[in-house]
Amino acid sequence: MRFILNVLWFIFGSGFLMALGYGLAALICFALVVTIPFGVAAARIAVYSLAPFGRTVVARPGAGVASGLANILWVVLFGWWIALHHIVIGIAQCVTIIGIPFGVANFKLVPVAFWPLGREIVDVP
Repeated sequence: MRFILNVLWFIFGSGFLMALGYGLAALICFALVVTIPFGVAAARIAVYSLAPFGRTVVARPGAGVASGLANILWVVLFGWWIALHHIVIGIAQCVTIIGIPFGVANFKLVPVAFWPLGREIVDVP
């Protein structure tokens, strides 16, 4: 079932477009050497947005103070409007019964888009 939902998400749930956007952001962050940690986070989100069903985001043990400070910078510059985008798209997708799983997937992307550093994506057992 997860495979079918991930394929449908990729085609109809804007998974491809989100992954493309996060991937482009990661490339820009990698080009600007100072922002490489943000590029790693954006690449991680890009992979997660390709197939969110069957995976979840958990806090990474050992993430330190630098991760928290970088997250604050991320929230101020990017995180709030990316999270808002996922909320708006999720609400729009929940309008139809068929779109509810896609809306839920967008809501799952909100925490990692808002506060990405110090988190990792793991498979749900």
